[in-house]
Amino acid sequence: MPWIGLPGLRAALVTATVLLAACGSGPKDESSNWSPEKLYSEAKDEASAGAYDRAAKLYERLEGRAAGTPLAQQAQIERAYVLWRSNEKAEALSVLERFIKLNPSSPGLDYALYLQGLVNFNDNLGILGKFAAQDLSERDQQAARDSYQSFKQLVDQFPRSIYAEDAQVRMNYIVNSLAAYEVHVARYYFRRGAYVAAASRAQQAVQEFQHSPAAEEALAIMSRSYDRLGLVELRDDARRVLEANFPQSRFAGESGNAPDKAWWKIW
Repeated sequence: MPWIGLPGLRAALVTATVLLAACGSGPKDESSNWSPEKLYSEAKDEASAGAYDRAAKLYERLEGRAAGTPLAQQAQIERAYVLWRSNEKAEALSVLERFIKLNPSSPGLDYALYLQGLVNFNDNLGILGKFAAQDLSERDQQAARDSYQSFKQLVDQFPRSIYAEDAQVRMNYIVNSLAAYEVHVARYYFRRGAYVAAASRAQQAVQEFQHSPAAEEALAIMSRSYDRLGLVELRDDARRVLEANFPQSRFAGESGNAPDKAWWKIW
């Protein structure tokens, strides 16, 4: 290897430094010099165009740039929204939980609660959608319950919020869906001869959701399950409650020990 003199060595080092700097530098981030207002405007435009990933990055940058200001709070909430729209549910919930915890007096708290409820809200909620090929007792309804709690906090805390009315409608839907789910699981157990489990699940539906339409069938399942178990008094009690609360019920008046009655065949 030829010897490199001091002048040559210096020249080589300068060249290497220039080359390394060129290799290490990527495309310049054009948003680095944007004002917070510019960042917010661009993020809004990206979100409106459906570029949620790009919008989320800009909102996150704005949170840091405008930390401690109302604009940073707005960016945090809107970032949660675009994360949700881009199917990043867990991250959206994390952002909202942090916002709600750190900003209990924020004017945007009602919307944050509403959005938290929406992220956990699912139009199918298990029972109204198509069931997967799995044991129904294993299906998790926790997201629906979390959604209900967020909407309830919103309605309780901000009854005059513009989001309160829709939150109440969704709460009613969730309650009815959860009740219907419990009854579906109770029916599932009854069909398989697991009468103790069927009666227990039906009783849970009645206790938690007594004002839901599904309570009618839950009481019928209780009566039938107790009949199969030979628990005559419990069977008759369940039937009396059914007939008292649902006098026009298709289940009311049916004999508890007639397994071939038509209304059981609808299962």
